[in-house]
Order: sequence, then C-alpha cells, then structure tokens
Amino acid sequence: MLQAQALSVEVGGRLVVDQASFTVMPRDKVGIVGRNGAGKTSMFKVLGGAAEPSGGKVLRKGGFGYLPQDPKIDGSQEHRTAVQHVLSGRGIDAEVERIEKLRAAMEESPTDANVARYSRAEERFRLEGGYSADSEARSLAAGLGIGQDRIELPIGVLSGGERRRVELARILFAGSDVLCLDEPTNHLDVDAKTWLMGFLRQYRGALLVISHDLDLLDEAITRVLHLDRPTETATGHIVEYKGTYSQYVTARAEDERRLTKQAAEQEREIARMQKFVDRFGAKATKAAQAHSIEKRIARLEAEKVDAPKNTKQITVRFPDPPPCGETVIEASELCKGYGGPPVFEDVAFDLGRGERLLVLGLNGAGKTSLLRILAGETEADLGHFEFGYQVQPGYYAQEHDNLDVHRSLLDNIRNEVPPGVSLTETELRGLLGMFGLSGEKVFQDAGTLSGGEKTKLALAMLMVGRNNLLLLDEPTNNLDPPSREAVADALKGWPGAIIFVSHDTEFVTELAPTKVLLMPDGDVDYFNDEWLELVSLA
Repeated sequence: MLQAQALSVEVGGRLVVDQASFTVMPRDKVGIVGRNGAGKTSMFKVLGGAAEPSGGKVLRKGGFGYLPQDPKIDGSQEHRTAVQHVLSGRGIDAEVERIEKLRAAMEESPTDANVARYSRAEERFRLEGGYSADSEARSLAAGLGIGQDRIELPIGVLSGGERRRVELARILFAGSDVLCLDEPTNHLDVDAKTWLMGFLRQYRGALLVISHDLDLLDEAITRVLHLDRPTETATGHIVEYKGTYSQYVTARAEDERRLTKQAAEQEREIARMQKFVDRFGAKATKAAQAHSIEKRIARLEAEKVDAPKNTKQITVRFPDPPPCGETVIEASELCKGYGGPPVFEDVAFDLGRGERLLVLGLNGAGKTSLLRILAGETEADLGHFEFGYQVQPGYYAQEHDNLDVHRSLLDNIRNEVPPGVSLTETELRGLLGMFGLSGEKVFQDAGTLSGGEKTKLALAMLMVGRNNLLLLDEPTNNLDPPSREAVADALKGWPGAIIFVSHDTEFVTELAPTKVLLMPDGDVDYFNDEWLELVSLA
C-alpha cells in the first residue's frame, strides 16, 4: 500500500503540488497523467523516496520498487554482469558470492568444518529457491528484450536502453508490493512492450505509472490521477478518475466543459453585482444593500472555480541551416568495441545535403555508439569519417548528457551560442518559450526538469548552434503527444541533413528518411515503408 497525506512538492523553489492526498491499495493500477511540466516526475521522486516532500508525508507498506525516468546505475557496479544486477533485486547475488567463497575455502582446505559450512549454505540456498531464481531472472530479462548473449555482459558495456531494461528487470524481479514506474516503455520494442503490459495486468501489487504510451495506459490501468499543470499564480492539484485512459479522456473533457461554463457564470454574476455596488455604494439609501452585496461577492470569489486553461499548443520552427557543400559526411570502415567483440565493424556510408539517414538496429547494435562517434563524444576503434565543406553538426543525446544539471535553462542554452553570434536574453527566452519553457522556469537548474522538459531544453539548445546537420538519438522519448507532433512537423520541413535513431514510427514517417543504415552490419539501403516494421521492433 502507498498513501500520500497532504503532500506538497516543490521544484526549483516553486510549489507544483499542493496538499495532495490519495491512497493506492493492492491490485490498484493507477496512471499519473498531465502535460510535460505538470510535476508528475517530481511527485514520483517524492513517492519513490528519491526526494523529500516540502509538506505532508508518504506512507509505504511492504516492499517498494521505483523506476525513475533516467535510472543511474552506480559506477562501482558497472563491472557486474546484467544477470547479477537483476538478481540483486532480491539480494541473491550476495548469496551466490558467499556460497562461491565457501566453496573456494572448502576446495582449498577440505576440513569437516569447511565442508559443513558450504553444505549448510548451499542447502539453504536451494530450499529458498536460489537456483530457480536465476532462471526466473533470465526469463524476466528476456521478456524485456535482454537476450542471452547480452545478459552475461558487464553492465558498463551495455547501451543506455539496455541498462534501463536491466534496471526495470531488477525492480520487477524484486517482487515488490508497490511499483512506481516512470515511463517504463521507453527503449522497449513492440515485443517487450507487449510482455510488460501482460506482466502488469497480472501483477497483484499496487501500481503507479507515468507514461505517454497510450496503449499501456489503456491496457494496464484502472484509475487515473490527473495532475493539473501549475501556472504563475496557482499550484497543481490532483483530480481522480475511475477507468482506463480512454475513459479518463472522455470524463476529463466533460469536466472541462462543465467547469468552463460554471466559471463563466460566476464571472458574469460577480460583474453584475459589482456594477450595482459601484453605482449605488455611495448613496445612503442603498449603502446597506450594497454592503450586503459586497459580502456576497466575497463569498463567490472564495468559491470561484478556475476555468481549465486552453491546452497550449507549442509551435516549433528550426532556423534555416547555413549553406554547406554537396556532401555532408563520408564514413568508412568504422569499428567500435568495449573491451570484447566489436559492437559493429566496417560501417560505411555517405550523406548528401538535405538527405535524411535513419539508423536502425536492435538494442545493443551500436546505434547510440555510432552517433556519439559522429558527434565527437567518443572515438572509433578503427576507420574514419569526414564532414563536408562548412558542415556544422548538432547533437541531441538520448540521455541528455550535454545538459549541465547544475546550471539554469537560460545558462545551458546561452552556452550553446557559437562564437561570433550575438543573441539577447529575450531571444534566448523566446527559443525556450517555443517549447513551453517560460516564465520563472528558465531560471531553474536543468536538473529539476522532468524528462520531457529536458528533451525540450536539449532541442531548444540545438536551435542556437547554426547547424546544417542534426544527429538525433531518440528525440521524441519522454515527449507528450502534442510536443512530439510539433517537433516532427518542424523537422519535416527543415532543409538540412539529419542522421537519426528512432523507434517512433509516426515520427519516422513524418521525417521521410531517404536512406537506412542497418546496424551492426552497416548495410545501406533506400528507405521505403517496409522498413517501418523494423522501426517498431528496434
């Protein structure tokens, strides 16, 4: 069970959730919904114990599993294999290590005491299901798309998407009584999403989930907590709805129509009574009546409902790229490994001005590694690449590695302004505002943002770089549907060259790639709609 009592949450010194109370019981499947920036992830951090509330408290009963939007695995654990990390969800990895030490001691010195110690530990491990747990952990990982060839690898050599899957598998394997999952389907292919939805449907504990995956929300939840986005003058608050996401959408629309009508009626009544007070308040014969009406106005003001604000549709426009040569990039014989067999080798391709190259491949095929090489974030083991005449690349990192979480949004975007280019604070704030990042938020540290807001900040930072080649690694992850559509629409008509990784079929269709690079083999082909099936699997 999880219970929030008068919970208040602050972000960057600003209250985004005020006095929220709700209870999640076993078998409850609850979706937390709201626009990017509403405070969902910040509230989840408090519910998950990763941050302290500014008021109220959170009560948890039983085992608790929390998947943050950007889970970080401790650097000291990166040498552990993926399966060891999953097993650590129940502490079984420590038991395995203890038994192995007892075995080594017994083999080195086979005394009766050493044999007895090993036998007792091994028998207890067997009776407690330790050996079957290894099989269960591998099965969970396989369901989430971590194959047998990857689960024995150290975590440090896995891709960002694979590490997130491993962390999700560890949390599910732990068998918690309460799960808080923030965007659990990020980096999951179609098969893994299907498996996860089946798992969550059968899960007997309490579930809270944040997701922009509408299929997951419709299939896995039975209750919705809607978090209103805070404004400059009001904090967010929670409204509860029973049923699936689709049922919530219908009920929410009806509530908004009712509240809008009620707020308008209240405003008209207040204006009518205020007109009487203004006209007759100074007359002795009407003074008592005017005073009585003023009291009624005060009561109406106190009871006044807030009309739902119109959903602000963001409109994004990337600046026209500066001129460059006909050939944007040429790469040949690129190879990359991480201490073991190469992730990919002999990758070669070229791209012309205005062309779009879609990089495809299953998790672990080296898509992110390739983009990091092209962005200059790391080096290839072999091979080389060369940009064309006056080509200026801009890189969007899937894990938002280029954000300085300890600096404000305004400082982050200012840091991307090229030498010789002058942009005023007003112009920089205009670029942030294009993505809905406005007001006092621009002075917050980037580390206080939700995943969707970090994505918007990183995309806004691309706009000041005067780029004619964009390297985009899953740029629509964490974005709500209206924001995804706005970004896709902006890039669709942008005349520069793009090399991108995406599992979002709608986004890929909008960008209309001209070529496909299939990793890790390095095969290059012209794009057609038949490739879309692989996009959803990648």
